[in-house]
Amino acid sequence: MSKTAWKGIGANLLKILLLLFAVSLITFILVELSPIDAVSSYIGESDVSDAQRARIAEYWGLNDPPATRYVKWITNILHGDMGTSMIYRQPVIKVIGERFQLSLILMTISWIVSGLFGLLLGVVAAVKQGRPADKVIKVYCLLLESSPAFWIGIVLLLFFAVYLDLLPMGLAAPIGTPLSEATMGQRIYHLILPALALSLTGISKIALQTREKMIQVLESDYALFARTRGERVWTIVRRHGLRNILLPFITLQFGSISELFGGSVLAESVFTYPGLGEATVQSGLKGDIPLFLGIALFSALFVFCGNLIANILYAVVDPRIREGGRIE
Repeated sequence: MSKTAWKGIGANLLKILLLLFAVSLITFILVELSPIDAVSSYIGESDVSDAQRARIAEYWGLNDPPATRYVKWITNILHGDMGTSMIYRQPVIKVIGERFQLSLILMTISWIVSGLFGLLLGVVAAVKQGRPADKVIKVYCLLLESSPAFWIGIVLLLFFAVYLDLLPMGLAAPIGTPLSEATMGQRIYHLILPALALSLTGISKIALQTREKMIQVLESDYALFARTRGERVWTIVRRHGLRNILLPFITLQFGSISELFGGSVLAESVFTYPGLGEATVQSGLKGDIPLFLGIALFSALFVFCGNLIANILYAVVDPRIREGGRIE
């Protein structure tokens, strides 16, 4: 590897370290300012004495000053210990690993579906610019763009699960069936609604941006020249359009990972899907500080990796972006 390439790797490592530090510090401060009492959330409605509350607070290190707790937590992180979840009574890294497997399946399906349909709708709208198909697609996208994921999830839940009784209300497996014993068909059946809700929220932005970029291509000089030679519109789209919109599409697609992760939190809450998003909500509402901080760090790392992959793909798609093998 060249010296420039090593510099690029070093720059990215420095960025992720600074990002994780900033996320950890800001998240810890927000947790400290939260009105939720971790001890009260931990014991729930149980009737315990003040002495027992004090022992619980001491066991979880909640009696220490905030600065001491933050330094201790950071030190443990550097040694590979993310702490123990107060809700699940398991190591935070284990909870994140188990929950992320389910969330990754949900987000991957939604990411692929929203990308493909967004690209398709955007191209069709550009080709049919000003026609009824274009107007319908724009109205559809604008409605989705202004609709939050949880509202779309509730509408889908009411329509398909309550009124039509075609799909399950939620969860990742039938009630009473452990997830490890659920069949692949049962898992897919319970995945349809949350994946659909998450996909719909990601289609609109990609479709609208793709439409604008494709219109610019179709109105360019070389596209007009191709038309004068008798080439069909779809031929121009295939030969010239897709190649020119590929880079903006990659930018949008990988840039949507952060929005996808945030949307999964809401979608999983609506459908009680036992993924990382649902664990995020529970840790926040019940004051599970170790788990909440661990998820915050993991989500920042996940989003950063998505953006880094996009940067690498830029250079693969368009060699002009490469500067001696450097990826910024």
